[in-house]
Amino acid sequence: MRLKTLLTSLALLAVSLVPAQADDLEAIKKKGTLVVGVKDSTPPFGVLNPKTQTISGYDIDFASAIAKRLGVNILVKAVDSSERIPKLQKGEVDMIIATMTKNAEREKQVDFSYGYFITGQKFVVRKGKVNTLEDLTKATIGTAKGSTSEKQLRKEMPNANLVLFDDYDEAFKYLGQGKLDAVSTDEPILAGLLNKMPNKAQFEIPNVTISIEVYGVAVRKGEKALLQEVNNTLLDMEKSGEAEKIFDRWFGPNTSAPLMRTFRITAK
Repeated sequence: MRLKTLLTSLALLAVSLVPAQADDLEAIKKKGTLVVGVKDSTPPFGVLNPKTQTISGYDIDFASAIAKRLGVNILVKAVDSSERIPKLQKGEVDMIIATMTKNAEREKQVDFSYGYFITGQKFVVRKGKVNTLEDLTKATIGTAKGSTSEKQLRKEMPNANLVLFDDYDEAFKYLGQGKLDAVSTDEPILAGLLNKMPNKAQFEIPNVTISIEVYGVAVRKGEKALLQEVNNTLLDMEKSGEAEKIFDRWFGPNTSAPLMRTFRITAK
């Protein structure tokens, strides 16, 4: 009997020594601030104002809505494409809202919300140079390293010469200087950056698509409570019309990257 009691005590002690499962939702509410990783050079999703040193854009508006829902302040931190998952896993940010495409490989590392933006991967090229994907088979194409755009190009265009950059601003500089045949990523990102080019009249986005991309909010694996709050917020934003207003603010007819909203935020 004494042995049984001793073993039971040891088992209880061992359980008590195991650290409790982290709860990011509780931790965020306790500190009163939601830290979100965003892009700062990908208009209109996220762009840095050099005068105020603040970041604004479509993704930041969604981050702000989620923070408001949680009843906390918001702090945004700029992240490159290749940094998004590492910074989330290291705890440097609480979530990522940074034009991050949901896919099976990433879902092994993080948990994603419902899609809050749907688009397709296209190209910016010199006018009249590209009519079909075959025209780019052996082209020199720039994109962001660590992005799904890079992976999709390697899969669909194995004979193309890829040049990788930390951000798309640098890629567009090379394109404008004639060092690239094309830059490839999701259409709204291309449209926003094309509008900033000093010689933009010489370039276009042809109707050539190689993939469909669904952006999701990424949280750490297993953070079910936080993910549920994010998903509920997204659905409520769609229902109330707030999500559509944000889309119109950044992609409406009078913006620098006008697009049609052909999707709705749904529970899937």
